[in-house]
Amino acid sequence: MDAVVLAGGYATRLWPITRHRPKMMLPVGETTVIDRVLSELESDDRIEDVYVSTNERFAPDFEAHLAERDYEKPQLSVEDTTDEDEKFGVIGALAQLVDREGVDDEDLLVIAGDNLISFDVSDFVDFYEEKGGTTLAAYDVGSREKAKSYGLVTLDGDEVVDFQEKPENPNSTLVSIACYVFPSDQVRFAEYLADGNNPDEPGWFVQWLVERDSVYAFAFDEAWFDIGTPESYLDAVAWHLDGGNQIDEDAAVEGTELGENVHVLGDSTVVDSHLDNSIVFPDAELRDCDIRESIIDRDTHVENLDLAGALIGAHTTITNGDGDH
Repeated sequence: MDAVVLAGGYATRLWPITRHRPKMMLPVGETTVIDRVLSELESDDRIEDVYVSTNERFAPDFEAHLAERDYEKPQLSVEDTTDEDEKFGVIGALAQLVDREGVDDEDLLVIAGDNLISFDVSDFVDFYEEKGGTTLAAYDVGSREKAKSYGLVTLDGDEVVDFQEKPENPNSTLVSIACYVFPSDQVRFAEYLADGNNPDEPGWFVQWLVERDSVYAFAFDEAWFDIGTPESYLDAVAWHLDGGNQIDEDAAVEGTELGENVHVLGDSTVVDSHLDNSIVFPDAELRDCDIRESIIDRDTHVENLDLAGALIGAHTTITNGDGDH
């Protein structure tokens, strides 16, 4: 089979951190969100070509990122958009990719590049091969309010018997995450769009497909993070750190109290401060600060501040509450 890694989002809810950086390249531990996905796809021999589907704005970032790695499978497939308002929608972009790359005669694994998942992709592919039909990954989000934002899955055993995209009144909390395998005869994006259906979310396509063919769910219960908000990103970092802290070798932390789940990346300096549940990107400088649940981007200087739930963009200086952006 071939694989598509969805990496075309503009992540406006994470601005300014993602204004000039794809959210898939945000660090989690020693690696990035998308590298966790690409490494798994690289290691499974059943997966041949891997297409990283992105937009024109971020294509140079991904091109440089892939060039720095030693992957053999990934290649860029670029949609003709540079702005959120120009997006084709996920299904629209997939239909174009299938046509552009000529992959309509292959089984197709589709996974979001901002998914941080706890299961092995190879186990997911094993499950697909056992069932022999379209397969999605399903996770219990534990809250009906959260379930409103996803595709709600109703099962009979492992088979999906009902699928509701973004239901107003969900009757359960089991949802589909953006991880699917479609047999080659179910890569029907063009047919779906030709009928005038919603091009935006893949869940609408799955809902349409459930009415026409067998669809199965690979349910897992370890951990899953949809890296789309500052909160979800910090939750993913906390899950990885598991209450500990990571201070990169080239970072300097002096006279500072660290709480839990703090990552200070290389060439940053933190002096006489307190940090808790936060991440500090490279080449930042923090002095006399109390920082909680915050993301401090690269090349910043922050001094004598008390911050909670803050996003400080790159190349920013804030001292004593006065900002110079």
